[in-house]
Amino acid sequence: MPAPPSAYGQHGPSCFNKIKTGFMMGFCVGLGAGAIFGGFGGLRMGFRGAELIGQVGKAMIQGGGTFGTFMAIGSGIRC
Repeated sequence: MPAPPSAYGQHGPSCFNKIKTGFMMGFCVGLGAGAIFGGFGGLRMGFRGAELIGQVGKAMIQGGGTFGTFMAIGSGIRC
């Protein structure tokens, strides 16, 4: 149950802040998933050293951007 509004005019976060927070949460989750899937995928393809680090980094950025975008859209719909 939400708290009743106070007489001092306290407001919740703006819609932009909700979208920004949704993107950042999704980006962090996507980074973690990209690290796991990129690491296993790179090891399975036989990458070692710098190739593996590059593969994991690329997968992390792609996963973070994709999941962050979808979370931002979902947060925007709920505004």
